[in-house]
Amino acid sequence: MIKFENVSKSFEDADALENVNLTINKGSIYGLLGSNGAGKTTLLKLLSGIYIEDQGSVTINDQSVYENTMIKDQLFFIPDHPYFLSQYTITHMGQFYKNIYSNWNEERFQNLIKAFQIDPKRKLHRFSKGLQRQCAFILGLSTMPELLILDEPMDGLDPVVRKNIKSLIIEDVAEREMTVLISSHNLREVEDICDYVGILHKGNMLIEKELDDLKSDVHKIQLAFKDGSPADIFKGLKLLHSEKRGSVLLCIVRGNEADIRTRVKEYEPVIFDILPLTLEEIFIYEMEDVGYAIKNILD
Repeated sequence: MIKFENVSKSFEDADALENVNLTINKGSIYGLLGSNGAGKTTLLKLLSGIYIEDQGSVTINDQSVYENTMIKDQLFFIPDHPYFLSQYTITHMGQFYKNIYSNWNEERFQNLIKAFQIDPKRKLHRFSKGLQRQCAFILGLSTMPELLILDEPMDGLDPVVRKNIKSLIIEDVAEREMTVLISSHNLREVEDICDYVGILHKGNMLIEKELDDLKSDVHKIQLAFKDGSPADIFKGLKLLHSEKRGSVLLCIVRGNEADIRTRVKEYEPVIFDILPLTLEEIFIYEMEDVGYAIKNILD
């Protein structure tokens, strides 16, 4: 189990994280969302042991991560810009990691090189961004990590490669109970693979929930009334957003669906529909609720 307990981290006079609490269970895929500059990459680097927290604790199975070689042997971090040693091929990098990670799987490494059709003799710095990211996944998955940490993991990958990589990740989670933490701006990718979601904003954790629970707690409602919308229709409910389109009122409301239905039906609307919300829409309106200016995507 991964735990952040009251974690704060600053750089010079800027607070990157403030009293963050976060729990990730073993064998889960956790999506970390947030605005630009929210502190997502700082959180990932704290978990991977690159940074040390100023306050609080970052632990994996109750052990501190920073300068803990036993814990680091069990995790692999793929940053937004994967790093390879100068002039190295993927074969050279494989030999390098083989000497570092005790669970290195050479057979899997060779099979993945063939599956992704990577030239083992070509130097990595000559590859495109997408091919470099594929190589990072090949290396990372070949270490057989207990924890895989990903920062914008699918950036630069074509749809077929994305699908193959997601299948490999899901397979490892199912078979080995590998834990995955993904930070991404591509919310459709996160929605497709994650079972837990956390939203970080200005260094603070706003929400941490199972994805299904998050979706069941926020609703898009379409309403129309004979004589205009009643002024107090949403009294007692948490209204995140509303806008009028002709005679139709579109609203985003947080709360229990049954309570919302009961409340709205009291006013006898001529149109009343509860529509499905994507994770992208939920993220936008949760962020709008805390004052983050985002373009409306209700269309």
